[in-house]
Amino acid sequence: MKRFSCAPNDPDFVQNPYPFYDRLRAGGKMVWWEELNLPVVAGYDGVSMALRDNRFGREAPAGFEPDIPPHLRPFYDIEDHSMLELEGDRHRRLRSLVLRAFTSRRIKALVPDLEEISDDLIDRFADDCAPFDLMPAFCKMVPVRIICRLLGVPEEMSEQLLAWSNAMVAVYTPTRTRATEEAAANAATEFSGFMRDYVEARRSQPADDLITSLIAAEEDGEKLGTDELITTCILLLNAGHEATVHSLGIAVKTLLEHETSREALSDGKIDGTIEELLRYDPPLHLFQRWVYEDTRFLDQDLKRGDRIGLLLAAANRDAQAWDHPDRFDPNRKVKQNTSFGAGVHFCVGAPLARLEMRVALPKLFDRCPELALAEPPVYADTWHFHGLSQLVVKTR
Repeated sequence: MKRFSCAPNDPDFVQNPYPFYDRLRAGGKMVWWEELNLPVVAGYDGVSMALRDNRFGREAPAGFEPDIPPHLRPFYDIEDHSMLELEGDRHRRLRSLVLRAFTSRRIKALVPDLEEISDDLIDRFADDCAPFDLMPAFCKMVPVRIICRLLGVPEEMSEQLLAWSNAMVAVYTPTRTRATEEAAANAATEFSGFMRDYVEARRSQPADDLITSLIAAEEDGEKLGTDELITTCILLLNAGHEATVHSLGIAVKTLLEHETSREALSDGKIDGTIEELLRYDPPLHLFQRWVYEDTRFLDQDLKRGDRIGLLLAAANRDAQAWDHPDRFDPNRKVKQNTSFGAGVHFCVGAPLARLEMRVALPKLFDRCPELALAEPPVYADTWHFHGLSQLVVKTR
């Protein structure tokens, strides 16, 4: 297995990881990334197969559970009930119950809310023509406000929810520190306490929101326990918000850089454009899997208890799967990308993320027809989450 070295916080890599991904793919079907201390897969076929292969999974096999330090226990008290981190019957039960509440009908019903939120945020843009950062003004607020409405949480809690979410997801980055871990644990404690109060209130006073639907969801006589409900709500906010913020920001950046917004976002082309945006520069770049049995995969021998890294964004730039993969082409024939995963862990929030892009992007470019970049966009040092730290634009 060939070995490669690149620090995930290297400034050049942070701003453009794709040349390094090209090197990994050229090195073989599976290669070793020194700084991650992990074998990684960067090709489309390999990543797609591994995502669907039951020899690999998110939950550590018995005897290989990582030691959780006491200061991180509050964080993992949440993670222990997350369907994202479970396999087998527990995962199937949780996912099935969540999908009974998080229906396509409920998601589609959010279109008027998304239009209203987008218009409200655009109305707040300053009229003085001065450049401003679109990330806090628009891209961060659309997802968190719609999640608030979906769950039935007051929108004035948006900033606090953002703070909790940002602190918690930071623990997944390979460059995390003890301070990062402590902040994540504190956020988990506060967030779960807030959600527990909300869940208990909805048990006695049902409303037309997702929390109430999750409480009512039942299959074969089973319902979600309170801890499962709390974790599910936190997961929906953290995963859904984090991914969509970055998707919206990167989408605006990409469209402005390629000057294709008007035509690409027309009714007949928007769905294909969204898929190409997600393929071209997705918000999540790494998904790890445990190995469940001694096996051979992609010409490499793997042992039970090993872990492998699946590079979703690298797979989306594989020339074996797409012609000219480094070219943004909104007219490209749609082929399933790996941005939302695949298999039993395919992202339950993918339809909502796509809908948010489908509503918010045309609204932004229609309302701001002269929208343009005012400064070079800057990516945040948060790999394997891939998103902009700032997107300074002008509206005329």
